[in-house]
Amino acid sequence: MSTIKPSPSQLDLSSVEWHISSHSGGGGNCVRLATLDGLVLIGDSKNPDRPPHVFTQSEIGAFILGVRDGEFDHLLASEMPAD
Repeated sequence: MSTIKPSPSQLDLSSVEWHISSHSGGGGNCVRLATLDGLVLIGDSKNPDRPPHVFTQSEIGAFILGVRDGEFDHLLASEMPAD
């Protein structure tokens, strides 16, 4: 089943509560995430006025499963701290 996603510029973001990872260190070098009407929004904390990327929960679910499986580990910089 396909979900038609609205254009980010069509969204009313005034009541969105953004969440930022505790691993970001507070330096503004992070992405921020929120939910709105069953969609997942991903925004840039350094450019909060830019429209966010919009994903369905299924799309984000597939991404998170890939992260858990290590499929994107090659994207991490070598200076990232290990857990």
